Amino acid sequence: MNDRFYHQPKPFMLNTLTQRLQELSLQLPAITTPGGNYQSVNVRGNIAYVAIQFPILKNEYLYTGILGKDFSTKDGYAAMQLCALNVLAQVESKIGFDKVLGLNHLDIYYQSDGLWDEAPKVANGASDLFVNVLHEKGQHTRAIMGVAKLPRHFSVGLVSSFTLLQ
Repeated sequence: MNDRFYHQPKPFMLNTLTQRLQELSLQLPAITTPGGNYQSVNVRGNIAYVAIQFPILKNEYLYTGILGKDFSTKDGYAAMQLCALNVLAQVESKIGFDKVLGLNHLDIYYQSDGLWDEAPKVANGASDLFVNVLHEKGQHTRAIMGVAKLPRHFSVGLVSSFTLLQ
């Protein structure tokens, strides 16, 4: 492979992650446990898949309801940011950020009333957090999907995948 066109990023170290979170006045929450017969993080080859994360903090279900009815776009942004923090907590706990090359993709789910149409702004709650904390390793693609219902009536949910160092 021609080194001129390929750059292998350095692994992302936990103390850098912790420092960046502190700079943003954030911290990793305690991890949640799966609500069914599945793994919260599943590794296949050098890809880690993180199961859907919801806005849960200290075992409390937050932001349960409908965007545009029960919650504003600003609330949705905060809910999605909490989902992203839960993703980071899962990855650190199950894999360790010293083994992470970068974030690949996000699947963002939300439930809203029929008139609300600001899903990209809510999705930015996760996207902004990943880029602000992980910098270039946080750049990603994403899909945003409105759904009729999420478990426990959560307003948002987040699925992600990461590439791991080999």
